[in-house]
Amino acid sequence: MASEAHDVVDPLVDAPEQGAGGESTLTVVLALTANVLIAVAKTVAAVVTGAASMLAEAAHSWADTGNEVLLLVAQRRGSRPADATHPFGYGREVYVWSMFAAIGLFAVGAGVSVTHGIQELVHPEPASDFVVAYVVLGIALVLEGVSFLQAWRQSRAEARRRDRGVLEQVLETSDPTVRAVFAEDAAALVGIVIAAAGILAHEVTGSTVPDAVGSILVGLLLGVVAFVLIQRNLQLIVGEAVDPALQAAALRRLLAMPQVARVTKLRLEIAGARRVFLTGAVDLAGEPDEVEASHQLALVEDQLRAVPGVVGVVLSLAEPEEPSLLPSDVSPARARRGSR
Repeated sequence: MASEAHDVVDPLVDAPEQGAGGESTLTVVLALTANVLIAVAKTVAAVVTGAASMLAEAAHSWADTGNEVLLLVAQRRGSRPADATHPFGYGREVYVWSMFAAIGLFAVGAGVSVTHGIQELVHPEPASDFVVAYVVLGIALVLEGVSFLQAWRQSRAEARRRDRGVLEQVLETSDPTVRAVFAEDAAALVGIVIAAAGILAHEVTGSTVPDAVGSILVGLLLGVVAFVLIQRNLQLIVGEAVDPALQAAALRRLLAMPQVARVTKLRLEIAGARRVFLTGAVDLAGEPDEVEASHQLALVEDQLRAVPGVVGVVLSLAEPEEPSLLPSDVSPARARRGSR
C-alpha cells in the first residue's frame, strides 16, 4: 500500500507535503528581501537621475514588495487547520490574498508606470547622473536573478515530479505563491532590460522619448503579468478540477483497496495549495449488509483522508447500472490536449 500511496501523493500535492510549504515560504521571503532592497535603491536612483524608466522600475519594485507581503499573509491564512465553521480548512483563502496581490501589481506597478510615462511624453524633463541608474539596475539584476533562480528551481523540481515543462507547471500548479514570485521576477528581469535600454537611448540621443516609452512598456508588461495572475486565481477561487493524471492516480488508489470492487464516479476539486476535495461513488467488494457496508465505506474514506493533501472525502454507494471507471479512461496526454 505504501507504493500505491506514493503514486497518489506526488501528483496530488505537486510535491511531497512535508517541506513543500516551507520551500514556498523560502521562495516568497527571498523575493521579499530582494524587492525591499531593490525598491529602496531604485527610488533613490529615480530621485537622483529623474529618469522616467527608473521611476517606473521603482514603482514596480514597491508593488512587488507589497505583493510578497500579501503572499505571506496568503500562506499563513490558507494553512489554518479545519474547524467547526470550515470543515475542509481555509485552503482557498490563499487564492483570495493572491488575487489582492495581483490587483495591486496591476494598479500600482502598471498604473504608475504607464501614467508617468505618458506624463513624461507630454511634459519632458531631462535626466542626469546616468551612471547611478546603471549601477542600481545592475544591482537589481543580480538580486532579482537570485530570487528568480529560487522560484525556477522549485518549479523545475515540481515539474519533474509531474512530468511537465517548467512553464506549464508554473501556470497549472495549485500553489499561487510560487506562480506569483516566478512571474513577477521574470517580469522584473525583463523590465530592468527595458529600463536600461530607455535610459541609454535617453543619454545617447538627449531625447526623453525613449525613457518615457520604456516606462510605458514596463507598465504594459506588468499589466499583462497581473492579468494572467488574476485570471488564474479567479479560476481556482471558483473551483477547478484536478488534471486527469491526478484523477487517474486517485482512481488507481481506490481500486487497489481491498474493500473497493469498482468505482463509478470520481471527482477531485482543488481546495487550496496542494489540497484537494474528493467525492465519488464505489461498489464494495463482496455482498456486505447495510451495517457492514457503512463500516467499509467509512474505512475507505478514512484511508483517503490520511493521504497528505486530501482535506475532505465524501463517498457513496454506486448504482448497479452505472458503468465502471478505469484509469485508462483519463490520461496525461488527454489532459494536455484539454488544457487551457
